[in-house]
Amino acid sequence: MGSRAAGGEQPPDDGVSEAVGEESRRLTREQLYTIVAAASINFSSMMCYSILGPFFPSEAEKKGASNTIVGLIFGCFALVNFLTSLILGNYLSQIGAKFMFVSGMFVSGCVTILFGMLDKVPSGPMFIGFCFLVRAMDAISFAAAITASFSILAKAFPTNIATVLGSLEIFSGLGLVLGPPLGGFLYQSFGYEVPFITLGCIVLALVPVNMCILPRYDSTPRKESFWKLILLPKVLILCLTIFSLSACLGFFDPTISLFILKKFTLPAGYVGLVFLGLALSYSLSSPLLGLVSDKLPYIRKWLLIFGDLMTAVCLFMLGPAPVLHIESQLWMFVLVLVLIGFSLGMSAIPVFPEILQCAYENGFEEGLSLLGLVSGLFNAMWSLGAFVGPILGGFLNEELGFEWAAAIQGGWPLLSGLATGIFYIIEATRKSSSSGLQNPPGDNEERTHLMGNET
Repeated sequence: MGSRAAGGEQPPDDGVSEAVGEESRRLTREQLYTIVAAASINFSSMMCYSILGPFFPSEAEKKGASNTIVGLIFGCFALVNFLTSLILGNYLSQIGAKFMFVSGMFVSGCVTILFGMLDKVPSGPMFIGFCFLVRAMDAISFAAAITASFSILAKAFPTNIATVLGSLEIFSGLGLVLGPPLGGFLYQSFGYEVPFITLGCIVLALVPVNMCILPRYDSTPRKESFWKLILLPKVLILCLTIFSLSACLGFFDPTISLFILKKFTLPAGYVGLVFLGLALSYSLSSPLLGLVSDKLPYIRKWLLIFGDLMTAVCLFMLGPAPVLHIESQLWMFVLVLVLIGFSLGMSAIPVFPEILQCAYENGFEEGLSLLGLVSGLFNAMWSLGAFVGPILGGFLNEELGFEWAAAIQGGWPLLSGLATGIFYIIEATRKSSSSGLQNPPGDNEERTHLMGNET
C-alpha cells in the first residue's frame, strides 16, 4: 500500500485516502455528544463553585460563622476534592465512567439546592456543621464528575486530548465569570434561596440529557499501580507544576479583591471586571495552546517551562514587589493579570498529555483504568493547590502585605519551572548518550539505507 502510493501507480487511491483523511478529521456523533456532555459539566460545576462568592460570606456571618470559619468552609471543598479524586480515579473502571459522570452531576444538582436551604437551619454550630457537610458532598460529586469527564475525553480523543481540554476551558472560564454576577443578581432580586435552587434545577435538568447522549465507554477492569505512576520522577515534577498553578490561582481568592479596593479605590461592582482580564485570557488562549500541544508534542516541554517562569515573573510584578520601587497602577495590574492567564494556560494545558505519555513510556497499558488514575491524580493535585494557596496567601497577605505575598507566591511556579527545565535537560542528555552508545554511526547509515529501500 505504501509502495503504491509512493510510486503513484494508482492515482484513484490518492483521492480515496484524501476523502478518508477528510472524514477522519470530522467529529463522529459519539465524539460530538462527549464534548457536549463535558462542556455541560465544566460550565455548571464552575457556576456552582463560584456562585457563593458575592453573598455567602455575609449570610454566614449573620448565622454566627466567623471569617476564619467561612474560609474553612470554602477550603474544605478543595481538601475533600483532593482525597476523593485519588480514590475515585483509582476505581473508575470498576465503577464505570458514565455512571460516575451522571451520578456526580445528579448529586451536584441536589447538593446545590440543599445549599439554598441552609438559611432555614438554626444559627451557630448546627448551621456551621451543615455547611461543612453540604460543601463536602458537593466536593465529592464534583470530583466524580470531573474525573470521569477527563477520562472519557481522553478515551474519545486519544490523539488530540490537549486540543479538546483546551477548548473546553472556555466553558470553565464562562462558568467562573458568570457565576458571581448571576448569583449576586438573583440574591439581590429574590433572596438567598433562589440562586441555588435555580442553578441546582438547571444541573438536574442536564442529568437525563447526558444519560441519553453520553456514550458508554466500557473497559475490562485492570488494577494499574497508582504508586508506580506517582513515583515516576517525571510525573512527580508534573504534579508539582499542577500544584503550583492551582496554588497561584487560589492565592487570588482571599487577597486580590481587598487589594484592588484598597489600592485603586474602585467601587465594589468594578472588582469583578478586573478579574475578567485573567479569566478571558486563560479561556481564549487555551484552545490555541491545546492545538499547538497536540500538533507539536515536542513543544510541550517548552510550554511547561516558559509558562511556569512567566507566571513567576508576573506574580513578582503584580504588586509589584517593593524591591522594584515601582508604583502600582491599575492599567499595569490588569495587564499583568492578562499575562498570568496566558502563562497559566501555557503550563496547565500540556500537563495531562505529558503525564499520559510518561505512563505509556513506562509500561502502563492503555485504557480507562490508566485514564482514571491520571484524571484522579490531576484533579487531586489541583485541589491540593486550591487548598494550600488561599491559606498560605491569606497568611502572607496579612503579615507582609499583598505586594510581598504575591512575590513569595511566585516561588511555586519558579520552583516547578526550574525543576522541569533541569529534568528535561537531564533526560535529553541521557537519551543522546544512550542512543550514541547503542547506534554507532555505521549502523545508523545502514538502517537509514534499508528504511529508504523499504519505502
